[in-house]
Amino acid sequence: MAGLLALSRTIDRINEFIGRWVSWLILLAILVSAGNAVIRKAFDTSSNAWLELQWYLFGAAFMLAAAYTLKQNDHIRIDIVYGMFSRRVQHWIDLLGHLFFLMPFVLLMVIYFVPYVSLSFRSGEMSTNAGGLIVWPAKAILLVGFFLLALQGVSEIIKKIAIMRGDMDDPTPFVSAHEQAELEAKALVEEAKAIAGEVRS
Repeated sequence: MAGLLALSRTIDRINEFIGRWVSWLILLAILVSAGNAVIRKAFDTSSNAWLELQWYLFGAAFMLAAAYTLKQNDHIRIDIVYGMFSRRVQHWIDLLGHLFFLMPFVLLMVIYFVPYVSLSFRSGEMSTNAGGLIVWPAKAILLVGFFLLALQGVSEIIKKIAIMRGDMDDPTPFVSAHEQAELEAKALVEEAKAIAGEVRS
């Protein structure tokens, strides 16, 4: 199990590094969008390449951060039923969900996208929009995103098994929406008290 946990930690580090850095692509997409809007208004000119670059950047940020989001346990989920079970049952739900839903889907996407990207690259596929960009980098981003998500799925499965065996602590203990709201309310109250204390002094 030690070797598998070492593999899991390596995958986590890779996806954490990528996830943190691709967040800058959102800022870059905003700057490209703002620059394009200013040029269009000021000089009455524009290009489909700039519009498509915005889409590429946003898509890259979304796809390449998906694995990091899974690592952080921040994907959208419905906790109404999940929160009713004990933590051990929740671990089983997560493990079976990763094994029978997440992994088949992401592996199918990786298998599907390899020839899809290869064909696009070899043909030099271009956008159908006038003045648009080459298409294969966008398709390659999809492939890389699903590959990273598959790797993170492996890491999560390893960690779930290790947690259930007692080989490691739970890195993301479950907090229901109600408990989260209470914690946030307490934090706000404490912050308000601290500000009030500073004002009085």
